[in-house]
Amino acid sequence: MSKKIGPLHWYVVHTYSGHENKVKASLERIVESRGMEDVITDIEVPMEEVVEVKDGLKKKKLRKVFPGYVIVRMNMNDESWYVVRNTKGVTGFVGPGSKPVPLSAEELRNMGLVQSLPELTAEVGDTVSIISGPFTDYVGIVRAINTEKHTLTILISMFGRETPVELEYGQIEKL
Repeated sequence: MSKKIGPLHWYVVHTYSGHENKVKASLERIVESRGMEDVITDIEVPMEEVVEVKDGLKKKKLRKVFPGYVIVRMNMNDESWYVVRNTKGVTGFVGPGSKPVPLSAEELRNMGLVQSLPELTAEVGDTVSIISGPFTDYVGIVRAINTEKHTLTILISMFGRETPVELEYGQIEKL
């Protein structure tokens, strides 16, 4: 039986400088050994190609875009927080206090981690099916669309009453 996993978001993890690739490799090993592939899905060290001129010769080289940081796509829960936070070389998550803050869709696009957002296929008043997240297989009616955040408010019937749920564009399918 598959366990329902919450939404996946990208988080910024601060590391010791120069330890980004070691942290990535360690996290990948831990995720695999604990069977957490559906909770921590992507671990990235953003790189860019730069041309350096040395002794009159041009040489292409990969350089870290954000030295001292690793970007992790995960479902934030107590276990996943603990696993990432206690990985050797990690100093913490980026966010106020000890509360990790997920990157926004705009920040992800600017970093090149997300090329484009899913198209919105529904309008206010449409009946939709939820295709991912904790409300998968629920059917509801679109009540509001937030184009800035790329989210929709869907009314679903839960426990005999209409309940509003905020979802991302890619989590619904028009019926």
